[in-house]
Parts: sequence; C-alpha cells; structure tokens
Amino acid sequence: MNRIIKIGIIGSGGIARAHAEAYKQLDYVEVVAVADIIPGKAALFIEQTNLPTAKAFDDHQHLLELDLDGVSICTPNFSHHSITIDALNAGKHVMVEKPMSVTLDQGIEMVETAQRTGKMLSVGFQPRYDPNMQAIRSLIQDGQLGKVYYAEAGGGRRRGMPGGTFIRKDLAGAGAMADIGCYSLDMVLHALGYPKPLTVSAYTSNYFGTNPKYHPESHIFNVEDFGAAMVRLEGDILLSYKISWAMHMDTLGPTMFLGTDAGLKVTPAGSGPWSGGWEGRVGSMTLYHDIAGHHTESPIPIQHHQINLFHAKVFDYAEAIQKRLPAPIPGEQILYNQAIIDGVLRSSAAKKEVEIVIPDF
Repeated sequence: MNRIIKIGIIGSGGIARAHAEAYKQLDYVEVVAVADIIPGKAALFIEQTNLPTAKAFDDHQHLLELDLDGVSICTPNFSHHSITIDALNAGKHVMVEKPMSVTLDQGIEMVETAQRTGKMLSVGFQPRYDPNMQAIRSLIQDGQLGKVYYAEAGGGRRRGMPGGTFIRKDLAGAGAMADIGCYSLDMVLHALGYPKPLTVSAYTSNYFGTNPKYHPESHIFNVEDFGAAMVRLEGDILLSYKISWAMHMDTLGPTMFLGTDAGLKVTPAGSGPWSGGWEGRVGSMTLYHDIAGHHTESPIPIQHHQINLFHAKVFDYAEAIQKRLPAPIPGEQILYNQAIIDGVLRSSAAKKEVEIVIPDF
C-alpha cells in the first residue's frame, strides 16, 4: 500500500486550483493545508475545491510548521524565491511554478538550499510531458541530426499581453521572456541535453505594453513585451531566441535545429491572437535530410495525446516524493533558463554582449 503523502499548497489562484484538482486524483496524496496572504482567501479556496480536511492559513510560515512531505508554490513570481527557501529549510520538498525566480542570484540560492537540505526542488514545466516534446529530444539525443550547431527558439503572440502582477518588474522580474519565453528555452535546452549558456547579446522593448491603445494598464507596464537574443552555448552551439507578447505579425517563425546530418523544424499548435507560444502543444514536425543524394523532407507524425499535461507534472512530483526519486524537473537545469533570462535583461540594459556565470554544482 502506498504511503500517504501530505501536501500543502501556497497561493490560492487559478494555478493552485489546477494543482489541487490533480492531487485529488491520487489516492495516496492528501492536501492538508492551503496558505494565502489575503485573509480568508485560503479558506474560500478550500471550500471551492472541496478539500474538507485541509487547514487554512494567512501565513505560509504557519503552514510549514505542519508535518508535510511537500508543497506546491503557486504564488506571484517575486515570492517564489523566499517561499522556496523557507519551505526547503523547513524540511519540505518543493514544486515551484515557473519562472523559477526573479533573478539568477535567487535561483542559485534556491538550488544551493535544496542541495544543503537534501530536499527536492522541482520546477513546473508541463510541456515536458507532451510526447511530441519527448520525441524531439529523443531524435536529437539519438544523433539523427548529427552535431547540432544552431538552434532557433521562441514564439510570439499577436495580441497576448497579460496584466496584473505579470507586467510589473518588481513583482514579475521580467515580462514575456519569463512568462512564455521560459517554455521555449526549456524545450530547446532539454532537447539539446542542457548545455551551459556562456554569453548573451540581446535587445528588448515594450512599445505595445506602454501604449494605452494596446494595453489598459499601460501606466504601470514596465517589463519587456518583446525580446531577441543570440546565446552562445557550450559545445559550440548558437541559440537564436526571440519572444513577443504582441506584434504586428502572425508568427515569429518555427523552432529549428540545424545539424550536420539533418535539420528539424517544429511549429507550435494553435492560431489566433494568444497562440504562438510553446505552452504545451506541437503543431507539426518536419525532418530535413538527404536520401541517396536527394534533398528530402520527412513529416514526423504528431501524437495527439489525451493526457492533461498540467496534471502529469503534479503526478510526477507526487510520485517522486512517494518513491524517493530525484526531482522530475530539477532546479539545477532550470537555473540555466534563469541565467539566460537574466543575461538578456543585463545585455539589453548595457546594449552589449554579457557573460553568463553559473556555479558548478
């Protein structure tokens, strides 16, 4: 019989609701507490999500005093770092929603704390569980492209700017780069085996977010809504990375991997003003190679999966706790994403290439 895993949820917004619904499907998991800084909000969440045995707290520190195996951190970006540190030091395993942190230094401290305490730090990137994403990684890791020397990643929404905490630098740390750009980075870096980033030369802007014609909160909008960067990776690989929340264009193009033996082009699924980001679906995959001296384009069948990607990541986290497995999506990997985003913002501000320095763990 499976050991009962006791979980706490910190934050009680829409993302927290998705975590709760996933946990409820596992007979070996009990959500025993919910915390939210807004008085009464955690209690209302418990009632609305039907968690009758869960306790409500207005302070996550009180939740962490309970006998818990792990927590889901579903709060705004700016608090990911401090709550993760508190939870790890309290002896709890952690799944934190993306982006991992606001700054690279915060991410480094989170990883160091996880290693010091011996507790799991996993970051919520549900597109990893798309079988098409897994097929892309397998194809590259199996060597079918030969030596990959160039990758082009990113996505763009024609009109897909969020509001609230997403558009304030003091709360989110970054804009489009952190919000949807982190998915693009994980897709490419994971497929390549997570080579370490070395340098970044970047440009960012926010012409749409700061224009009242395009955004109702333009007066407080102070993050980037567009960014583009050239990133040098270990292994003599160049990554072109571009992201947009809004633009006068339908797409920023596909994701591409160029190898010495073949190339791979991948398009995101969906159409319309909010589509174009790598948030969970693949539209098409095509392999470009030579057969008997002839240029050949081979479509790769798309797997139309029925699984809920968001639930899959929560299930994997719970199973890792239950079976004492390593973090499904370890902070050590996602730290590379954070380092690139940090480098993009530094390079854009300095208007020159900057070096990325990540400690060896």
